[in-house]
Amino acid sequence: MSFPDMVYYEPAALEYELGKKLKEKYSDVPWIEIENHNNIPELRSESNEAFPKMKRHLVVAVRKTHKYAENHKVSDYLVPYTSSGCPASCLYCYLVCTYNKCAYLRLFVNREQMMDKMLETQRKSDRPLCFEIGSNSDLVLENAITDNLRWTIERFSESKSGYLTFPTKFHMVKDLLNLNHRGKVIFRMSVNPQEIIRKIEIGTSPLEKRIEALNSMCEAGYPAGLLIAPVIMTENWKTLYSELIETLAEKLSYRVKNSAFIEIIFMTYSYVQNAINTEAYPQAAPLFSKELMTGRGRGKYCYRDELRREGEEFLRAELAKKLPNMHILYVV
Repeated sequence: MSFPDMVYYEPAALEYELGKKLKEKYSDVPWIEIENHNNIPELRSESNEAFPKMKRHLVVAVRKTHKYAENHKVSDYLVPYTSSGCPASCLYCYLVCTYNKCAYLRLFVNREQMMDKMLETQRKSDRPLCFEIGSNSDLVLENAITDNLRWTIERFSESKSGYLTFPTKFHMVKDLLNLNHRGKVIFRMSVNPQEIIRKIEIGTSPLEKRIEALNSMCEAGYPAGLLIAPVIMTENWKTLYSELIETLAEKLSYRVKNSAFIEIIFMTYSYVQNAINTEAYPQAAPLFSKELMTGRGRGKYCYRDELRREGEEFLRAELAKKLPNMHILYVV
């Protein structure tokens, strides 16, 4: 599959250095002028069946929203950063709840403005802050297109204090290994059983490559974390997650196993996702279960309390046996 098959762009984006580079890089595909990246009528009106096709589109724009959201897990703030959406097709992707069918990759070219705000926010703080820059996209995947992550790490490392963090499901970290990050960037790898990656995290890196990337980043001195996320309670979930943890215990490096933390996130799902997936991926594994899930409000579903508790107890016990030195930061 070629990516992108076409580019929608705001004219102002071409006034920025990155916008000009992208125009040159993708000069062999159609460029379609738009007024506003948040409202492209011809894409909003597409059918659910067109969702996989739309994932091949790229939008190049200027980010206008810079409001931070407070966060109390790994970071202090969720930061709107250089991209939103993703070309991959994880069937549970929460971005679909926000953007609906418009969960394609949008690149924002005014990275200097976003970086300056983070640096200024840190300068005004009386303590080191941690900024989550990857909540709206996968920055490792984006980096393969823009080189933004490399630029970001080099620039932020010059700050006197503070941290950046981002999660990923991709393994392409070679360009990040030799950077002078000064320990200011917390790298977090998301993992799932390979069967779930293959069937549900469509278009992402396989488990083995994710583990190799995490080992490499940790060996390069990056503080690291491991997300078991989202936990999907399929019919044979205990077997799958037991085997996953066994694989992690076998293949994670000594350094990861003795320094990285763990986050555990159970899957939530939505009416919107179910409607799109049913039409866009009719052969895909169903994620909604009336027997296992309950309403969470605003059209969202989560696992029933008793099943969720069983899942947490099982995972904590397995991790305590097989990865005893890795601290579980939280379970949600």
